Amino acid sequence: MPKPPASDRRAELLNLAAGLFAERGYKNTTVRDIADAAGILSGSLYHHFDSKETMADEILRTFLDELFRDYRAIVEQESDPRRAFEQLVDASFQAIDRSHAAIALYQNEAKQLRQSPRFGYLDETDREFREIWLGTLEKGIASGTFRADLDATMAYRFVRDTVWVAVRWYAPGGKLTAEAVSAQYLSMILEGFQSRD
Repeated sequence: MPKPPASDRRAELLNLAAGLFAERGYKNTTVRDIADAAGILSGSLYHHFDSKETMADEILRTFLDELFRDYRAIVEQESDPRRAFEQLVDASFQAIDRSHAAIALYQNEAKQLRQSPRFGYLDETDREFREIWLGTLEKGIASGTFRADLDATMAYRFVRDTVWVAVRWYAPGGKLTAEAVSAQYLSMILEGFQSRD
């Protein structure tokens, strides 16, 4: 059987590492654990990555680059704040579906990883995340799309925490699709729990 191309093998190793980081925690996962899961010797892993930190960095950068590519496109192309808000929620659940382990790594380990200068970009992405979501909510309030008495900062925190904590229970490939979960969340956020009767 021919060897997979180096880029495919690298991606495979990153997927394995992301899964282990999400399941066991970054600190509790060793290079040997990742190598064992890949069926290779620890030394062989160093042909692809110089450290566990490098692997975590690449996993997070890939996830964040894809997420912010989608987010930026939404706010640049969609002028209606409600539609932009809906698309941001949709893009978030697509990311949870596509990059589940990377998001679990981010949710569980970002605070610890920020202590390393290498992960300083996490503070920058947090700022941009806040600007995009808060800006969309503020536009919606200013335009009358959202309630005038809505506290934009509180709404931002509520939506951020409500959406991203779903990584703890949402199972990619499970009974619920990302689209179905997104639709339910949007219905609850935008219409509440009251009966439509």
